[in-house]
Amino acid sequence: MDVRDKPTRVRQGEELDLQIVESFLKDHIPGLTGKLVVEQFPSGYSNLTYLIKIGEKDIVLRRPPFGRKAKSAHDMGREYRILSALHPVFPYCPRPLIFSEDESVMGCPFFVMERINGIILRKDLPQGLVLSPSQMRALCERLVDVHYELHSVDYAAVGLEGFGKPEGYVKRQVEGWSDRYRGAWTPDSPTFEEVMTWLHGNMPPDCKRPSIVHNDFKFDNVVLNSDDPLKIIGVLDWEMATIGDPLMDLGNSLAYWVQADDPEEVQAMRMLATNLPGALTRDELIRRYADNAGISIDSFDFYYCFGLFRLAVIAQQIYYRFYHGQTKDQRFKMLVFAVHILEKSAREILEKPSL
Repeated sequence: MDVRDKPTRVRQGEELDLQIVESFLKDHIPGLTGKLVVEQFPSGYSNLTYLIKIGEKDIVLRRPPFGRKAKSAHDMGREYRILSALHPVFPYCPRPLIFSEDESVMGCPFFVMERINGIILRKDLPQGLVLSPSQMRALCERLVDVHYELHSVDYAAVGLEGFGKPEGYVKRQVEGWSDRYRGAWTPDSPTFEEVMTWLHGNMPPDCKRPSIVHNDFKFDNVVLNSDDPLKIIGVLDWEMATIGDPLMDLGNSLAYWVQADDPEEVQAMRMLATNLPGALTRDELIRRYADNAGISIDSFDFYYCFGLFRLAVIAQQIYYRFYHGQTKDQRFKMLVFAVHILEKSAREILEKPSL
């Protein structure tokens, strides 16, 4: 049975002008011949991702979403730049093909990259894929290992020294995401003021070994080998990558990690298959990363709390677009409930530290 990630028909309101796109791609990418067919990968809540088939060639096009966008988000040029720099040394990156700011094509900047065809794990395992507890544990360990591999890349050596500002990174993250939340707040969402105050008062000092941070490293952004699902062959969605504190990156990842013993309301917002028998717990993930990095992590509370808050901001920004009628995607309607659950989980860290 084929368990690879598959696209579906393009959502209403997110169609591309096929004639213009086909003409552009054939003019700028050598060797493209045949009829163009476009489908859309249905998952994801941010940049839109399309599978473009031209003859026997499969390529992927990324463009920003329609509607309101955060000021610094959805930067197609940044994503293309980091793929170009990282692909030669971190082969999990898709190979970028072309970036364009020509708004006559689709009204926005966009880029095209090669497709990495394989399995992507989402809320549940795809039909036909079975992982034993030992296999699930091994896959989780591999996920942590690849994350650390990214953090080990010498960003200056690959030409990304000016890609971000590691000095003051944590402070900018806390202040920036606080401003974003207040800017996207809606009357039916929590204020998050208690959590934001705590984060501002408990920031760790600047990291001594800054690294490339992905900022959205999780199971549904990695691609598994179809013949060997324990092997990671791709890492996708680099739109928020920068240079910063790798522990902040790990905290952002842990915010998505719903484990088997989490409360029922947290289970209800689970987006990934992280609660399966054999899956690492958040504590085990932190220990695995610390062992790889050769560091001691006495407390991870700040990083995990920030990850939960940041995830809530992302959800709230998307919900804002739905609330104000800027998108018709019905998936976004329920995100406000996730924001409430994340706020409760973050406050519990303030009241009872655990990591």
